[in-house]
Amino acid sequence: MSEFNVKPARGSTPQPDHIFISIKGDAKTSMTVTWRTSVDVTSGYALVREDGKTDLMKYEAATGYFKSDIDESNMFWADMVNLKPGTKYFYTVGNDENRSEEYFFTTEEENAESFKFMCVSDQQKGEPHDLPDYSYFTKVLKTVLEENPDIKFILTAGDNTDCGQHEVQWNGAFSGLKGVVEYTPFMMTLGNHDNRGFKDYKNNIGRYYAEPAEFFCKQFKGSYPFNGPEGWETENYSFNYGDAHFNIISVNEPERVNDWLIKDVGATDRIWKFGSYHFPMYYAGPELSNDDGFPMMREGIEMLDVLFSGHEHNFARTFPIKNEQLFDKPSEGTIHYELGNSDCNPPGTMSCHKVWHTAHYPCEERVSTVAIVEVFKDKVILTSKIVEDGRVIDQCIIDKKNDTIYPIALAPIFKRRTRTFYKGLGLGLSEREQIPEFKDGMWFSPLAVLFTAVGADVKKEEGKVTLGIYGKTATFTEGSNIAVTNSGEVTLPAPVYRGENSQLYIPLDAIIPCFNMKWNYAERNNYLSIEHVDEAIPMTKQP
Repeated sequence: MSEFNVKPARGSTPQPDHIFISIKGDAKTSMTVTWRTSVDVTSGYALVREDGKTDLMKYEAATGYFKSDIDESNMFWADMVNLKPGTKYFYTVGNDENRSEEYFFTTEEENAESFKFMCVSDQQKGEPHDLPDYSYFTKVLKTVLEENPDIKFILTAGDNTDCGQHEVQWNGAFSGLKGVVEYTPFMMTLGNHDNRGFKDYKNNIGRYYAEPAEFFCKQFKGSYPFNGPEGWETENYSFNYGDAHFNIISVNEPERVNDWLIKDVGATDRIWKFGSYHFPMYYAGPELSNDDGFPMMREGIEMLDVLFSGHEHNFARTFPIKNEQLFDKPSEGTIHYELGNSDCNPPGTMSCHKVWHTAHYPCEERVSTVAIVEVFKDKVILTSKIVEDGRVIDQCIIDKKNDTIYPIALAPIFKRRTRTFYKGLGLGLSEREQIPEFKDGMWFSPLAVLFTAVGADVKKEEGKVTLGIYGKTATFTEGSNIAVTNSGEVTLPAPVYRGENSQLYIPLDAIIPCFNMKWNYAERNNYLSIEHVDEAIPMTKQP
C-alpha cells in the first residue's frame, strides 16, 4: 500500500504513462522505451511488430522503484533489440491488464548518407506552480516535426524542467511531450534546473541542488547508454548515429567528466563529434562566466566539432575556439553553439556580442528558438530559427572536406595594438592609447582605466591608485611591488611603473590574488581577456 494516500495530479496509475523512446544501443538494430506505472504493477513488457506484419516480438522490461516528494511509482525500461535497419516498427507497452496504445518508430538506415536532428533547450515551465503547463512546448515540437518529418531524434541541452527535484515538474514536462516522444527518440541533457529543488516546494523555501540529480537518475537510468564516468553514468552518456558521435555532458563533477570525455571521444572513429552541455563555455551575458566547467572540461570539450548549450536563453555561435584562441577553420577548434530557449520563455541573461561570437541573436522577445542540424559525411548545416514566425536567426555550413565555414567570417587578429576585452566585451582602451604592455616576460595593464570602464571603484592619488571590485580593494604604488589589500599585503611579480600615457601600469598577475580575477592572452589573436572568478558573489539572475 502506498504511503501517499492522495495521488497528485498526473500521478502514476496502473496504466503506462511518461512513455518515450531513446537511443541506448545501435540505432540501426535497437530502440529503448521507457514508461511509468503505479507501484502495484511490478512487471511489464513491450510488444513490437514490423510494419506490414502481425507477428509480435516480446521484450521484458527492467524495473526500478521511484519514490519522489509526492508519489511513488515503478519505472520500466525495455530494450527492443535485433531489429532491422531502416525499418518501421509498431509497439505497445504495459502488462497483461494495462497496455498503451500503439506507437511507432523507425530504426536508423544502413549506410545512411545523411540524417537530421533537432536541438532544443531551456523549455522549463514553473507555472502553474503545482501543475506546470508544457502544452506550448508540444506545439513547438509538433510544428518543427511537421516541417521536418525526417528528423531522427530530439536532443536537449538541459533545463528540461524548472525544478527537477520535484515530480510535479516531470509530470508537467511529460504531459507536454506526449504525442511526440513516443515516436521520436528524446535524448536529454541535464541542466542546472534539473538538479534544482526546494526543501519546501509549495512555499519555495530552502533551495538546494542534488548531486547527482536523483530524480533524473532514478527515472532514466535504463533509458540511455550506461557508459559515462563511473558513478555518474546516467547524467553522462554517449551514443552514435550515422557518421556522428554524441557526448551528453552533465553539470556535475567536471574533472571526472573531462577524463571520461577525453577517453570516449578519443576512442570513436565517427567523422563528426558533437556534444551537449547546459552551461555555455563561452557565454553571451556581460556578467556571466562559466566557473562550473571552465577550464576543467576544456581539454575534453575541445576534442568536439560542435558543442551545443543553453542556459542563457539567447542564441550565439562562436568562431572555432581552442585554448582560448579564435580560428577561421573548423579543423582548428570547437564551435560553441548556444541554442536560446524553446518554450516561449522570457529572456534570461542580458547578452552582448562578444569577441568570440561570429553570430549572435539576443532573444529579447518571448519566442521559441530551435536548431535543425543536417549531418552529411563531409558537411553539417546548422539552422536556428524562431518557431512562431519562421525567422531564421542563423544558418551556417561547416564543410569538413574544404575546412571552411560559410557564411565566411574571419576571426579577429589585432596586429598593431594588443586589445583588452573584459568578459569578451571590447572596451575601446586601445583607441584611447591605453594599451597593455609586455615587459620583462610579463604583461602589464593600466588597470585604473580598465576598472573605470567597467564601473569599479577607482581612487587616484599622487603616485598611487586604489581599486575596488567584487568586494575587494587594493592600493598600488608607483615603484613598489607591494599591493595593500583589504586582506593584507600582496607581493607583486614586478614593481608598478608609470607608462608613457601617464598611467600606472600594474602586473596583470596582480588581479589573481588581489581581486580573485583571471586573465588570458590570446597570442594568435593578440588580445587580453580579463574576467572575474568569484562564485561567492552572484553576478546574474539564473534564468
